[in-house]
Amino acid sequence: MAGPAKLRRDAGVIGLLYASLGSIIGSGWLFGALHAAVQAGPWSVISWVTGAVAILLLAFVFAELSTMFPNSGAMVHMTHVSHGDLVGKIWSWILFLAFVSVPPVEVSAVLTYSNNYMPGLIEPHSGLMTDVGMAVAALLLAGVVALNFLAVRWVLAINSVATWWKLVIPVATIGILMAYSFHPSNLVAQLASAPKSGIFTAVATAGIVFSFLGFQQAIALAGETRNPNRYVPIALISSVLIGMLIYVGLQVAFITALDPRDISGGWEHLHFTGMFGPLAAIAVAVGAVWWAVVLYIDAIISPLGTAFIYVTASPRIIMAAGEMGNAPGAVVQLNRHGVPWIGLVVTYIVGVVFFFPFPSWQKLVSAVSLITVLSYSIGPVILLQLRKVMPGAVRPFRLRAAGILAPVAFIASNWIIYWTGYAVAKWMFGAVFAYIIVYHAWHFVARRGSPAVLGWREAWWVIPYLAGMWAVSYLGPAGSMGGRGTIGFFTGMWIVAGFSLLVLWLALAAGQDAQSALACAERVKTLGSRGIESRQTATSQQQGEAR
Repeated sequence: MAGPAKLRRDAGVIGLLYASLGSIIGSGWLFGALHAAVQAGPWSVISWVTGAVAILLLAFVFAELSTMFPNSGAMVHMTHVSHGDLVGKIWSWILFLAFVSVPPVEVSAVLTYSNNYMPGLIEPHSGLMTDVGMAVAALLLAGVVALNFLAVRWVLAINSVATWWKLVIPVATIGILMAYSFHPSNLVAQLASAPKSGIFTAVATAGIVFSFLGFQQAIALAGETRNPNRYVPIALISSVLIGMLIYVGLQVAFITALDPRDISGGWEHLHFTGMFGPLAAIAVAVGAVWWAVVLYIDAIISPLGTAFIYVTASPRIIMAAGEMGNAPGAVVQLNRHGVPWIGLVVTYIVGVVFFFPFPSWQKLVSAVSLITVLSYSIGPVILLQLRKVMPGAVRPFRLRAAGILAPVAFIASNWIIYWTGYAVAKWMFGAVFAYIIVYHAWHFVARRGSPAVLGWREAWWVIPYLAGMWAVSYLGPAGSMGGRGTIGFFTGMWIVAGFSLLVLWLALAAGQDAQSALACAERVKTLGSRGIESRQTATSQQQGEAR
């Protein structure tokens, strides 16, 4: 008799690379160049490099961690090992929000571009989805989720085909826009209208960091590859570098293709016909109408491809939360294809809910960027803590100069949170604090649990960390960042840098001791061995079922 369905190791290095790169080349390339140019003008090229460097630092950190915990949903597991169950529960919630909110962003991108030839999906002045648009968005998301009920090898095969398309179209767009319209003087035009702070705020709010955050898909699928120790670091690092080259090229092509008259009033007043579909509109304006048709087609394939792979990874995060006791045990159930089907259902329901408070790409992308960066910000903390309490652990990939790179990565993460602005930060931190309050109410009232088992000894630093970042955002620049204006932009960056080092010191002082960390690591290892089935075993089971 065949045993219970288990996750299968069907993902090779190319599949993992395509999973990460396919998520990086999503809706960000369709909108990012426009929003970055409005905020930073020609300096936006530096914004893309800045975002790539910040994410690459995190990718290096997670390259070591993911090979220590080659399980699906590894980010949930490693947090428990480093700082215990309460921090693990808090970050499970943050990770859940980070993953499940991306598919709605991508679906809204499809509708935004589609509105140019199917009016009625988007309000013409506000850019918000109409009631009809909401219904279509829910149906599109349902289709993406339905495809994920297939076996993971088919999921990765579909994504691999889509990724080739998603790579070819942006690269071709760079060449076509430059061939049809090339005004290099735009790269130095109206520089005074683009504030230097825009270089950094664009990273957080123009879709730049949002675009690069797809790198972590290789981590989420680490438990479904035969050689994670080698494949995962290659996929992580390569995807960020390839993505950076493509996005920098697109930004330069977009800026130089613009009619100089469009920026005569300054970059913040950049406007042209068809801005809801900026790249296609530019293609039409320069005479490449045939390519605009291709871009409208790609505006369906690229975002839905990214939504597809995020829907693949999100149930793995939910499943890992269930394995660690952070979610009901039923979420670990798999269908006959080895797919966590309950997690898929939850992903769809919560994804649809996200459309209501954030009914546009512009409204969603900043919030998703902040919450996702916060979910990764704990990576440098975990790496340094495990270096301290588990020095002898097997590390197939060992980050050099981790004592320097990990703190820099932590500072960079918190800078991105700060650049997002208070208007978004207050919502994000409010959602996290709400979870903490609800969880404690459930623990004490419903479970009648003891305070001793909560795990506050390892988790207390989280409160000053979140509260401190909230305070700096609140006191930060006014205007588009939504703060009080008490401190200047760059002064706030220095404060965040110093505060980050203080929080890092506190977090390392509060982490689990060696004995507790090792015990939790063994538990995670046991979960991973139970949840993974080798290709040979999978084949024999399929043959047995066929007989």
